[in-house]
Amino acid sequence: MSNTPNIPALTDLLAGCLRNQRKSQELLYRQFYGYAMSICLRYAPTRDSALEVLNDGFLKVFTRLDQYDSAQPFKGWLRRILINAAIDHYRQEVRHHHHEDVEPLEQTVASESADAFSQLAHEELMGLIQRLSPAYRLVFNLYVMDGFTHEEIAGQLGISVGASKSNLARARENLRLFVKRLNNDEYVRANR
Repeated sequence: MSNTPNIPALTDLLAGCLRNQRKSQELLYRQFYGYAMSICLRYAPTRDSALEVLNDGFLKVFTRLDQYDSAQPFKGWLRRILINAAIDHYRQEVRHHHHEDVEPLEQTVASESADAFSQLAHEELMGLIQRLSPAYRLVFNLYVMDGFTHEEIAGQLGISVGASKSNLARARENLRLFVKRLNNDEYVRANR
């Protein structure tokens, strides 16, 4: 006999969640925790903030599950809710913080940046994205990682299309600078 607990099928879990069964909610949360947390970590500046977004997102899942169309993949619906929860979290944070991009923008050669990006490991790149200002990180993730258009981003965030494009360009430029500094630091360490 296996020690692995018998996990109900997704349809059974969702049906239990619709009936507000705590055990079904817990199992659904555990089943999708890793997937959901990976989405939240892209948008939040810290793991604690990501956990806040994740919990807010799951609360919305449980309260709006009756709106889920079972003909569509659940993961896609969950992803959309988590992204919206991250946007809501960003809006709340922006009210409480005045943020400026204190990093000066430099002009770099695009081909150098492309080479440097191709040498980065996924974890390093995600760490660099986390260093972006909240506004830049949000637009970068929405556009590059999740495929939203600038019009959709502008509508979601209540900004102009031009501001969305500007934030994306500045996010990319900041990432180029981060990569350049990272490569310079590694070069200095290697030649000591």
